[in-house]
Amino acid sequence: MINSNTFKFLGDLASNNNRDWFLVNKNRYEDARLNVLEFAEDVLSGISNFDPAIPSVLAPKDCVNRIYRDVRFSKDKTPYKNNFGIGFSPNGKKFIGPGYYLHIHPEDSFIGGGCWMPEAELLKAIRQEIDYNGSDFHKITENPSFVKFFGSLDSEYKLKTCPKGYDLDHPEIEFLKLKSFTFTHALTQKELSSSSALEEVIDGFSKLYPFIAFLRNALS
Repeated sequence: MINSNTFKFLGDLASNNNRDWFLVNKNRYEDARLNVLEFAEDVLSGISNFDPAIPSVLAPKDCVNRIYRDVRFSKDKTPYKNNFGIGFSPNGKKFIGPGYYLHIHPEDSFIGGGCWMPEAELLKAIRQEIDYNGSDFHKITENPSFVKFFGSLDSEYKLKTCPKGYDLDHPEIEFLKLKSFTFTHALTQKELSSSSALEEVIDGFSKLYPFIAFLRNALS
């Protein structure tokens, strides 16, 4: 589970996002990070039971994102993230293709996965897979238990026009317009702090696995 102190640290950090405060509270950060690393290790073990592409020996530290922000090209110069992000893929947080993601935040936690903003060639391959194997795509994404948990594909990143090579009357055009192929499911702080948190997160990722496998097949 994610400890309440971890959420408390993140909440306090959001209100005191500066280096002086962080240095004074460095021990709280280390405790929170250790909690997240231990949870990530348990999640990794669970994912590897149903997804053979995720090695159980993957180091949790290779999955947990740094809390330090890269502010070089950002107008927001606050030095720290106010969340912990964990990426689960064959390469940990360094996604090369599809994978799973856990976002830990006092008010905006969620699990999700898929292929976020893939590069041009990967995007082209996913669209082609949906074009060629639309029935498989719908079988996965319209499964009642899947829909109940994840709802519909995230549509934040979407073309306003048809992608090159496809017509407006294509039966899958609304999916082919997407530039990102991800699903998310919101989690409350209470859910992530409960004794069943690990089981619920792993179960959510197991529901997502068929979609991950579909995307991998597109990129193979």
